[in-house]
Amino acid sequence: MSESEEELPGSDEEWREILSDEEYRILRESGTEPRFSSDLIDVEGEGVFTCAGCGTELFDSDRKFESETGWPSFWDVYQEGNVETRADNSHGMQRTEVVCAECGGHLGHVFDDGPEPTGKRYCINGAALDFESE
Repeated sequence: MSESEEELPGSDEEWREILSDEEYRILRESGTEPRFSSDLIDVEGEGVFTCAGCGTELFDSDRKFESETGWPSFWDVYQEGNVETRADNSHGMQRTEVVCAECGGHLGHVFDDGPEPTGKRYCINGAALDFESE
């Protein structure tokens, strides 16, 4: 469940009021957290990973896998349309950025080296996520 657009912050100042410094750096400035720094890497319970910025449901725990990359990884999204992708040519690399479709927050990147059935690896910053256990 996500907040409606009229409830989303409209300015950087408003985002800074509701997000921690780390969440703001990642979600609003496209930052990356250090490898293996997120407690969400080891989450094994059933539940849904939501956007730390707006609460949109992004990834289901049933689609999480251990990629050994240092970030929470998923082989598919929770629901089609809840995340968007766009080209990211920063840092001299060609990657595909993953953002929350509701608030536009930077989540991480998606790669084509994941497990079946999708072959995708959504490599997501833990600070961009909250976990809601079932």
